[in-house]
Amino acid sequence: MAGSGTTTRSSRAGVAVEDRLFRALSLVRLVVTINLIVLNVYRRANYDHPWVALLVLVVLVAWTGFVIWATASARRRTPLLFVADLAFAVGAVAATPLVKGPDFNATIPGFWVMGALLAWAIHWHWKGGLVAACALSVVDLGLRDSIDQANYGNVFLLMIGGPIVGYMCESLQRMAAERDEAQRIAAAAEERTRLARAVHDGVLQVLALVQRRGSASADADFAELGRLAGEQERVLRSLIRQQGTVSAGSAVRDVAGMLEELGSGHRLRVEVVTPGVPVELRADAAAELVAAVRACLDNVADHVGEDAQAWVLLEALPDQVVVSVRDSGPGIAPGRLDGAAGEGRLGVSESIRGRIADLGGTATLDTGAHGTEWELAVPR
Repeated sequence: MAGSGTTTRSSRAGVAVEDRLFRALSLVRLVVTINLIVLNVYRRANYDHPWVALLVLVVLVAWTGFVIWATASARRRTPLLFVADLAFAVGAVAATPLVKGPDFNATIPGFWVMGALLAWAIHWHWKGGLVAACALSVVDLGLRDSIDQANYGNVFLLMIGGPIVGYMCESLQRMAAERDEAQRIAAAAEERTRLARAVHDGVLQVLALVQRRGSASADADFAELGRLAGEQERVLRSLIRQQGTVSAGSAVRDVAGMLEELGSGHRLRVEVVTPGVPVELRADAAAELVAAVRACLDNVADHVGEDAQAWVLLEALPDQVVVSVRDSGPGIAPGRLDGAAGEGRLGVSESIRGRIADLGGTATLDTGAHGTEWELAVPR
């Protein structure tokens, strides 16, 4: 019965909505219980066994008090509680002919059964409302020799009321969860902007300055220090960008952050240029795209040398994500890729082109004396 609504219901927002709904239901239970007492006292002459009827009323009133207390806490709202609640309602209906006689008109609980019906609808949504409505309707109709218009009307209201109320409760919980998520994302974006501004005015500027001075220095140690400063600048930018964004196990990933991590950890000297905002892509597509970029960089390291320089440029277009991987090597000799594929060496065709093709994208190669450049385009 938990179904697809389990996550929404168990979230903080979902529990808060359910708490409010059960508080409202407590008021409904009080009203229908008062109605139960008044009507049965007024119709006391209809009972064949009035003392048994009194016992049934006492039990129902006592259960009402208990279930109002129990449903006030999410911890106490267990499946056993709701099953027992519905069992009391069904039992009270089934006991009617034994107490009033076979020619009864109205059942003992009357509208009191709304409490159990609505409780199932709130907790288990439209499926719970439908199950509770079916149970009550089957028992009620099964006790009667004939079905008149009033009986049909009561069952009709039960059958449409339970599922509709359950659907509305599920919608309220979903909207509350979406509102909380939107507020969380907005707060994270605001914090990320504030942090980026503070870091950019200090640490990032110092690292960028060290990188520029180091790359222009003839001192090998200072040049290495500049390279490390550049790597740390990219890592820090990636951390700022990913602050508050989706987790690694989510349905989407930030390709920009993944590429910056790849560039910082690769054996080549890789310059990664990305937008200043997260570039989100489906998690599986992002992983395959980054794996193709890694294959491009590995080819540069293997065939040009680990001292080679490589550049990775990420562009986020409305309909696709484009990654360009370029090096300053001598280029790929004509026919070399076709020859490798003919010999069964499928590194480029499978690791790069195959991955991108599986994502519905394109992998374009431009090579020559100016170097080699791959352009990998994947639809968003």
